[in-house]
Amino acid sequence: MTISQRLTPRARAARALGRGLGTVPAPGLVLGGILGLQGGAALSTGLYPAVGPAGVVTLRLAVAALVLGALWRPRIRGDRKTLGIAAAAGTLLAVHHLAYYEAVARLPLGAATTLEFLGPFALALCGSRRAPDLVWAGLAAAGVLLLGGTGTALDTAGVVCALGAGCCWGGYILAGRRLAARGPGGRGLALAVIWAALLSLPYGIAQAGARLLHPATVAVGATVAVLSSVVPYTCQLEALRRLTPRVFGVLTSLEPAVGALTGLLFLGQHLAVAQWAGVAAVGLASVGATRGESAAGARDAGDPAGAHRERGPSGRLVSGRRLD
Repeated sequence: MTISQRLTPRARAARALGRGLGTVPAPGLVLGGILGLQGGAALSTGLYPAVGPAGVVTLRLAVAALVLGALWRPRIRGDRKTLGIAAAAGTLLAVHHLAYYEAVARLPLGAATTLEFLGPFALALCGSRRAPDLVWAGLAAAGVLLLGGTGTALDTAGVVCALGAGCCWGGYILAGRRLAARGPGGRGLALAVIWAALLSLPYGIAQAGARLLHPATVAVGATVAVLSSVVPYTCQLEALRRLTPRVFGVLTSLEPAVGALTGLLFLGQHLAVAQWAGVAAVGLASVGATRGESAAGARDAGDPAGAHRERGPSGRLVSGRRLD
């Protein structure tokens, strides 16, 4: 009997998922995660009258924890360093979610996402060592300013929550990078999401109570969880194995544009001409930064084709640098 024949159905599904993700280019994984996050955020607004932002976060993380826990079967007994990183990542996720969904409840989706982006943007700017990267970061900043100009007064509490979410998201990029480097698979991610769900539970119960268990609410919450948690976190963890934190942060500059477009298409939040210019600027900055990193990686390694840039989990090399 071969090893593959001895694997359980769950193990075979996890292996197939890992192989499938490995065939997707890293930028595509980041974009898929962003689409899931913003689609889930738009869908979640329908739950606010029933359970509030904290209730949505609890449902989202609880369902995601069940799905990822069943898929990866993480071991609680592990080395302390991995458990510590997973706990840090989970804490950042929980605080990010609570802050971001409070911001979405008070601000237009595009404005909330734009302010949240300042966290990854600051990470990209601080980690840059090449002059062209500063140009792309500046262009992304200009796009953020144009996109955030909604022409209406923004709620102060919403702005604070969005900025706090951005800080947590920047921290998660760093923590998630270290978690991904601890080994292949999604066991570390599952531990982080389980811990985040436990942290959010008291807030969700306090705000929504028994309404969290209404069948219709659970159904919509499960959909939001798959779109906003299971898909994005799985894609992002794989992307973080193959991208530097700086490039990952700049790629996520697409998130304000996707958020604004999602708000337009699904929530009727229209954009001004200047805001559309911001969408284009942010997208151009992301493309430029990605291409610049690819070219730099090939030159640094003396490989014009850059064939070794992204070896994935087994190679453990990204643009000529070791992950650990």
